[in-house]
Parts: sequence; C-alpha cells; structure tokens
Amino acid sequence: MLPSILFALAAATTPLVSGSPTPTRSSGTSIRLNGRSLFPDDATDDDIKTKLASLGGNLRDKYSAYGSGDSTSGSAERRGIGENKLINQNADTSYFGTIAVGTPATSFNVILDTGSADLWVASKNCITGCGNVPTFDSSASSTFKNLSTPFTIKYGSGGAAGSLGTDSVQMAGFGVAGQTLGVVTQVTQKLLQNPVSGLMGLAFSTLSTSRSMPFWQTLASTNAWNEPLMAFHLTRFSGVSGASKLEVGGSFDMGFTNTSLYSGDISFVDIPNGSESFWQIPLTQISVQGNNLTAASTILAVIDTGTTLVGGPAQSIAAIYSNIPGAQQAGAGYEGYWQYPCDTQVDVAFKFGDGPSWPIDPADFQLATIGGGICIGALFELDLSGSSSPDWIIGDTFLKNVYSVFRYNPASVGFASLSSTALSVASVDAPLPSASIGTASVVSGAEPTRLWVPTLSVVFALAFGLLSALS
Repeated sequence: MLPSILFALAAATTPLVSGSPTPTRSSGTSIRLNGRSLFPDDATDDDIKTKLASLGGNLRDKYSAYGSGDSTSGSAERRGIGENKLINQNADTSYFGTIAVGTPATSFNVILDTGSADLWVASKNCITGCGNVPTFDSSASSTFKNLSTPFTIKYGSGGAAGSLGTDSVQMAGFGVAGQTLGVVTQVTQKLLQNPVSGLMGLAFSTLSTSRSMPFWQTLASTNAWNEPLMAFHLTRFSGVSGASKLEVGGSFDMGFTNTSLYSGDISFVDIPNGSESFWQIPLTQISVQGNNLTAASTILAVIDTGTTLVGGPAQSIAAIYSNIPGAQQAGAGYEGYWQYPCDTQVDVAFKFGDGPSWPIDPADFQLATIGGGICIGALFELDLSGSSSPDWIIGDTFLKNVYSVFRYNPASVGFASLSSTALSVASVDAPLPSASIGTASVVSGAEPTRLWVPTLSVVFALAFGLLSALS
C-alpha cells in the first residue's frame, strides 16, 4: 500500500505542486462515444445491494496488485484523417468503442479502459458466457497467429480465460499489425453483454498481463499520432427520463484534443517519474460542502474510464460524508457505501497537483435511491491490499464532468471544463453510430518474443466489473 492517506479539515489550501504545460492543439482522428438509470425503476432493495456489492468488489480485485516487466509491440502506420464511432451503455456505466480485428477485418465493440492494459475479445469457440455476443473466428483471419500461451483475467465475481494470439487491429483509421490480444473461450456469465465482445486496455505496458505493448502505446510511441495523447468526453444520461439502454455519449479522440468540446486551457498534472503504469496523478485536495480536505502526505489517484464510481480509503470517505448533513454509513448489504438525504445537494470537487478544483455534478454523486428519501453516494470505501496498490480510483462519476486528456510524453493527465457544445451532445434517442471498420493499411509487425515468467508481485487482477454488475 502507498503511504496512508489522511485528509484533514483545513481552512486554507495546502502548498501546491507544479503542473505540466498545456500542449498545442491540432487536427486528428475523432471517435464518437455513446447512458439511463444505473438501476431500473422496478429494482428492489436486494437488486441494488447486489449490484453495488459487485461494483465495489470487482474494483477492489482489479487494483489489488499489478506487475511489471518487458514489453514488445507491433508496428503502426500513420493516417491523418478518419473517424471510428462508438457507443455508451446502461446510463453511463460503460463506454465502448469499435475496433476491427483480422484479415479480412471484422468489427467488435470493446470497453475502453484506462485502468488496464490488455486487449481481449470473445472467441467463436467460447463455451461459457459468450452465447449472446458477437465472437471472433480466428480461423477466418489470414493474419492471425496462435501464440499457444494461456491468457487469464481474474476479477471479483468470476473470470475469463483463453489463449494469446497476434493479429492486425484497426481503430479510428489507425492500424497495428502483430497486436497481441487474448482470445477468450470462457467468461463468467453476464460479464459480456450484447453488443460488447471484449475490452481494450489503455494503460501503460507495465500493467499488461500478456507482456505486450498496448495498441494505443504503439501508436503514441511511434509518432503515428499528430500529438502523443488521447482524450475523452463522456456524456450523462443517468436519471434522464426516457433514456434508452444505448445513447449517444461523447467522444474518444486519438492524437489530438477537440477544441470544440472544452473551454479554457487544459490543466495537466504529471505522473510521478517511474510511476508510468496506471494513469495516476497526485490528489491534493477534496472539497465538500465548501470545506477543504487536504492531503497530509503525497497520495496518488488512478484516472480510470473503465470504472463507474470513485473509491478511496475508508477514513477519507468518512471525512467526506461527515460534512454532508444527515449522511451515515449505509446498512447491511451496502458495505462500503454511505447514504444521505436525497434532497441534500452534495457539492464535491477534486483537486489534482496544483491545478484547479473540478466539481462533480450532484446528479453524478447520487448513485441510487433506496427508499424513504434516502440515496446512496457514488464515493465509496476502497481499502486495497498490496504494497503497489493505488489509493484512490477516480472513475466516470468524476470524468463525466470534464474533458480528460491522457498524454504519453510527458506522461501526464489533463482536465478541462466542458464546453457548451459538449454539454449539448446528450440527446435522448439520438441516432446511434454504426460500426466502422475504417481503411487504415496495416504493416507487418513483431510478435512478442519474450517468455513471461511471473514473479511474486505479478498478479494483476484485470476486470472491468461494470458489466458484471448489470442485469
């Protein structure tokens, strides 16, 4: 575990840490993203308890430990224009996009997860948990190569397993040949929900269980992008009346920042030197109902698009809710969660490095209603074990409120205020984007050549848990 986190109530802001300069902006390739209530109107108290337990448990296992090691990569070819449209599912619980795998290329929807680093898709030969989703037929791809190496992903409510292979992968007009991916043949029931067939990890290669270079990192490190960065704009549909299971949701930009989606400057905070694994940056202050909770020591927060909620140490979470009138720990079945009166407007904001404070919309803080005018908050207790485990996990509850940028070099995360254009994107039942394979040519690349021998510290439990929490 990193140094223990103690947030103390303070009257003034503590000394700040220097941030990184704002990068120049240029044109590039944009991917469109696409939410309703996390819990349906007819959800019972037991339904809510079960789903919240899954969200919390899966996140604990995802970040319980991780490894490090050498990486290898495919090769990439630059393409200056192109767009691959994406979709969001179930009231802001997951944001997924389209990739194309193989020759000829076949499109698949995958969760976009900055909290992990591996790409995997369901195999045509899947025997459990893949019956209702599109699957990958590796035998139909002339460029697929079986590495005959087992591949396993573990998470709180089950697991997924298969083998590793390499193949051509395309996304938004960019192509990588020899991309390592897991071809999964066993998946826990309800982990994959149609139309999602897998997951694309967008963290650094040091987190990869397959010891391969992630798709995005190959592109960034080989100058395939105009700028070595990627960015997200995520819309809000949770609690919106009439919203459908799938709604237009935002954008994933590769190689540029979309100036129409944010206002002002992007405030960047550097990842500490040597910590390029998760996208983790210093969390320096949390304000709640006008009171500032400042960090008593250096702590790191992982910025994770593959997580719905915000998790932190129990003592810090208790300090936050102690400033919310009427808040208290939730009862049996809601372990780790706190409740508060639904008619209380909760104002919470996070400050990273020496940047500004970024508020969470009260609608995003209100996770669920459990009756009697009582609501469950979206910040929950997440005490992780392991010397290398992160302290805080900042998910979509926060990220829906900013334009977020993940920069490869210098390694940093940036935030900017959403523009009026970005805020106007969410429209109930707007036409959904269709899958796009694109036209990027893919050049030959190198397959992984190093045999991975796990050490005692290499036990990274990868999961995107959000899907397993949905019925």
